[in-house]
Amino acid sequence: MVGDKARGEMNAFQRNESKETLFTFISAGDDPPKGDFSLQKKSPKLCGSNYPLSIAFIVVNEFCERFSYYGMRAVLTLYFLSFFHWDENLSTAVYHAFSALCYFTPVIGAIMADSWLGKYKTIIYLSIVYVVGHLIKSVGAIPSLGNQAVHVVLSMVGLFLIALGTGGIKPCVSAFGGDQFEEEHTSERSKFFSIFYLSINAGSLISTFVTPVLRGDVKCFGEDCYALAFGVPAALMVLALVVFIAGSGLYRKTPPQGNVLLEVCKCIGFAIKNRLKNRSREIPKRDHWLDWASEKYSKQLIGEVKMVTRVLFLFIPLPMFWALFDQQGSRWTLQATKMNADFVSTKCHQDW
Repeated sequence: MVGDKARGEMNAFQRNESKETLFTFISAGDDPPKGDFSLQKKSPKLCGSNYPLSIAFIVVNEFCERFSYYGMRAVLTLYFLSFFHWDENLSTAVYHAFSALCYFTPVIGAIMADSWLGKYKTIIYLSIVYVVGHLIKSVGAIPSLGNQAVHVVLSMVGLFLIALGTGGIKPCVSAFGGDQFEEEHTSERSKFFSIFYLSINAGSLISTFVTPVLRGDVKCFGEDCYALAFGVPAALMVLALVVFIAGSGLYRKTPPQGNVLLEVCKCIGFAIKNRLKNRSREIPKRDHWLDWASEKYSKQLIGEVKMVTRVLFLFIPLPMFWALFDQQGSRWTLQATKMNADFVSTKCHQDW
């Protein structure tokens, strides 16, 4: 019996060891997992440096994608207000519902990439969905095409596809960029992320200025040209997809390795379930409520989940911050329409 017990404990230990190998969190500065990844062909370098040539396609793709998203969103509330003639409350509600969906769909994209398609295919397929959404949205902004019901349906379908596309590729593109670097080039990988996020901010900043100009200064169909304001971001998203596909032969593509988020949720659920089953006072208490998952999950995974739960405490104020910050596309925009937008008044010109 002692021998059987020892063998059982050894088998449990081996199972836990295998889980530790599979489910390890990797930060931007850490080395990527070894295995088939390290055996892939090396990507050509950029100008003789240690930077893979493939990252140039990823950075350009991200710039164009962020331009398309923020450019479209910059005039979205005004589109609801002046094109659909909705009131301010309904326009604001739909705008924030769209924004919320955009920040929920990354969960779907991450699961697709990690458990099913891999990052590369997920980016390709959801980018196509993204492009289709932009095109439908642009067509829905043509005044001569049907009545208001048609415009509303086309716009809502387009926005849903855009939310699925932009959110779905969000967790994949940055991680896919990090995958392009070899294990020893950690400093170059860190600098890549700086350039990557610079392209994000550059694309969003430029589009926030350009798209409202296209909407207000260009007239089509006798009114503000929303079709052009949405069409230019659509064209940039098409360009983003073309650029990304153009670098296909240079990318290092890792196969799906399982989704860590799902494993973390399963670990938390098992810990809660196991704790509720063992509420007897005769059962010894454990140091942490997550320790009740030790019968099924490894100590390393449980320790990492503990770290995640401690970090989550810091995120408590974030919903309040983003609820206010995201008003720049809704209430703040509506407030701006009621203000005098002249930087220098007529009276000042006369005084000069």
